[in-house]
Amino acid sequence: MVTIINASYGDLKAATTTLKTAVQIRFQIMAASILLSVMIATLLALFTSRTITHPVEVLTNMAQRVTKESNFDLQAPVMTTDEIGILAIAFNQVLHRVKCLLEEQQATAFRQQQMQESQLLQSEKMSSLGRMVAGIAHEINNPVNFIYGNLDPAIQHVDDLLALLQTYRQEVPNPPLAVQAYATEIDAEFVEEDLPKLLQSMKFGAARVRQIVLSLKNFSRLDEAETHPVNLHECIESTLLILSSRIKKGITIERFYGDVPNIQGFSSSLYQVFMNIINNALDALEEQQNTQDSPRITIATEVKDKNWVVVRIADNASGIPPDVQERIFETFFTTKARGVGTGMGLSISHQIVVEKHRGQLICKSELGSGTEFIISLPIQKQHLSENA
Repeated sequence: MVTIINASYGDLKAATTTLKTAVQIRFQIMAASILLSVMIATLLALFTSRTITHPVEVLTNMAQRVTKESNFDLQAPVMTTDEIGILAIAFNQVLHRVKCLLEEQQATAFRQQQMQESQLLQSEKMSSLGRMVAGIAHEINNPVNFIYGNLDPAIQHVDDLLALLQTYRQEVPNPPLAVQAYATEIDAEFVEEDLPKLLQSMKFGAARVRQIVLSLKNFSRLDEAETHPVNLHECIESTLLILSSRIKKGITIERFYGDVPNIQGFSSSLYQVFMNIINNALDALEEQQNTQDSPRITIATEVKDKNWVVVRIADNASGIPPDVQERIFETFFTTKARGVGTGMGLSISHQIVVEKHRGQLICKSELGSGTEFIISLPIQKQHLSENA
């Protein structure tokens, strides 16, 4: 009996030892499993983090490089097809778009620089031309005024001499033969009849020269700094007088002037506007193919809305195509041959009317029906300030 109990006790002790050993092994297995799981999870986390953050780091470095070097030709590598890859593709598209915009901006800036340089050159040419014209007009004005001022006394003296000749004929009906011979030689009757006409013609010519000189002096005032009252009708008439050599026979100038007041503006600049527009009308009339209608330029003025004066300059030439009308006020745009047109006339006119006078310049044209330019100008200076 004791032997059996001892054997059972030994077996229990062995089983207990085996159980402890098994528990220890299980604990070790569990610890190893947990450790292995942690290691695997860590490796997976590192791999996943590397997979996600590496493209982002590459994209970030590329963005920093583009910002630092301002080189928009660079492209970020597309390494995945997920959201990061889509972001890289969008980033490359943005870089390309920014590059295109910069190129357009540079081209615009270059064109703007060319326009400014051309405008400065044009302004310098006009300024030099104005000084030269002013000097010539001043030099011509003095002798012309001298001639014009002495013509009236000369006409009076001739009238007196002719009256004396008539008195002599009445008092001496039979003059000496030498006097009769000389009178026949010089055709005294013709001289007596023609001399007053000759002097009146000289007076008319001198008056016209005075008007041309005055128009040139007004046109040459290119350095106006302040606005002043401007008579638009006088500006138009002076411009037509300067262009009289271009207004050939057969070209009719029709005037429909309304009762318009003086406006506050810059007369020399408005001379330039009228000069450019009427010159273009004359060019169009000279180039037109349709000769059924007599060439005509119509100039009309009117008051609009009590605060504006409208000047309409129209011709009956062949008109302007729609695609050309869209670009007619662009700088350097011209349909004329090289060396004939600079593409600056209408652009400068638009700038003078719109920017300098705060007005409007509109072109209306139909093929075969002619062209009309409508110039709207504010009357008072306060309207200039309000619109500005």
